[in-house]
Amino acid sequence: MTNPIRPTDDEARSLARVLMEKARFAALGVITEDGTPLVTRVAFGLSPEGQPISLISTLSAHTRALQKAPACSFLVGEPGDKGDPLTHPRLSLQGRAQFVPNTGEEHARLAAHYLQDLPKAKLYIGFGDFAFVRLDVTAGHLNGGFGKAFVLSPDDLTPPA
Repeated sequence: MTNPIRPTDDEARSLARVLMEKARFAALGVITEDGTPLVTRVAFGLSPEGQPISLISTLSAHTRALQKAPACSFLVGEPGDKGDPLTHPRLSLQGRAQFVPNTGEEHARLAAHYLQDLPKAKLYIGFGDFAFVRLDVTAGHLNGGFGKAFVLSPDDLTPPA
């Protein structure tokens, strides 16, 4: 059997970055304290440096899971209005969650940037139980459509300078 993973090229890098830039929500996969997987929908954005971020509540099960086991994944990319949903591009990002305290300059910087793309978050961004989580990406898995699978490195996902 031949390897179904294609060599990563500029087109794959560009598509992956576009999927991240356009995403306003994602599926977040975590491992709960008892070792079972949990997938939930969360808001999704990018830091000014292009790193995946989300604003999450400490009251949620997925936040508690990330605090215990920071390994996680995000899935971005939505099916189009027509056709088989599995033919539309999507990107899975793997990495480790890094919490940003909801006080201080880093939180303020991320909040200002985040609100540009997700203005409705202004309703709860200042609540004491909400904090940013930044994904320190270790790998990306791009399915660009039928027969277009790629494995991407963190550098592949970083916007060009």
